Amino acid sequence: MTREPLKIGVLGYRFMGKAHANALARLPMFFPDAPAVERHTLVGRDEEALAEAAERFGFAHTATDWEDALDEVDVFYNLGPNHVHAEPSIAALEAGVPVLCEKPLAPTLDEAAAMRDAAADADVPAGTAFNYRFVPAIRYAKGLIEDGELGEIRQIRGRYLQDWLADPDAPWAWRMDSEMAGSGALGDLGAHTIDLADFLVGDEVGGIDRLSGHLKTFVDERPVYEDGEGGNDGGERDVAEYRDVTVDDAYSAQVAYESGAIGTFEASRFATGHKNDHAVEVHGSKGSLKFSLERLNELEVLREGDRGYQTVLVTDETDPYVDRWWPPGHVIGWEHTFVHENYEFLSAVAEGGEFSPSFAEGYEVQKTLDAIERSDERGEWVSVE
Repeated sequence: MTREPLKIGVLGYRFMGKAHANALARLPMFFPDAPAVERHTLVGRDEEALAEAAERFGFAHTATDWEDALDEVDVFYNLGPNHVHAEPSIAALEAGVPVLCEKPLAPTLDEAAAMRDAAADADVPAGTAFNYRFVPAIRYAKGLIEDGELGEIRQIRGRYLQDWLADPDAPWAWRMDSEMAGSGALGDLGAHTIDLADFLVGDEVGGIDRLSGHLKTFVDERPVYEDGEGGNDGGERDVAEYRDVTVDDAYSAQVAYESGAIGTFEASRFATGHKNDHAVEVHGSKGSLKFSLERLNELEVLREGDRGYQTVLVTDETDPYVDRWWPPGHVIGWEHTFVHENYEFLSAVAEGGEFSPSFAEGYEVQKTLDAIERSDERGEWVSVE
């Protein structure tokens, strides 16, 4: 019996809207066993820009009110700014509509808790969009750890470095407002690393017992340009006003796990020379591994008895997801992680299954973000609880 296509509603049409719309378009070509979908309603505030985006992304309808969209769709993607994650997502779940929400789950721990509770009460999948879990090399790394190839896990370190705010004249945006974003590099970038660490070694090292965090804001205010987009046309830029930056530009944290393992994490939007440098390392009693998003088809692996790391090209047809794409050795890119993520989420929706990372897992990440902020405020080690 042929199922009707799932009608997809998407809140947000900029960066993440484009990434997920591309993934939805690629699904039937490369994942023919994925549920059929209809890109139904795109939600945004600017009617002109919204209509243009809907045409490019292949959505049949638009709405300027997310509440109107919930009555029309089978699945809701919340890709808006962090401060609009909670209310629409909770409303969708209460209406029995599955939700995929971008990370971090919410600006505050209380809002994240409310989202977690709404998901627990709903009988539909609710997923947090940590797309880096769906990199084939990361899945391969998790398999090595689960198989004991690294032995007892002793250390994990992760960093996420960007430089798009290194220029003090870079324009102000919502990501620099604590009311809208919650935090800066910590939530925007650090959430990814903290989740990836838990995905890779959480079963081996347990939860975080305590941590020490440090936050730093390097530029306290940013210009808003008269054209609203920064006015970077190669000429002089006219500043309309300056707005306060109320989030961190960089963070670092030391983590003590329940098993006795330790972790070191950092992120920055001021790391000159780094565009999107997300890297993790895991060290065990018998071996180690290293991954960098800038070489996402590769995994550096050190096994017991080796004198140095070996580069494993994770592009064989037996590697996770790879058989859906190209012949062995042909690499994939960043955008493919969203295809894998959408495949897993929509399959869970269609089959009535569970999706991971869930809202509950997104909440656990939020607890760590909150603890890092508390530690910075107090200047001392704190418990995540």
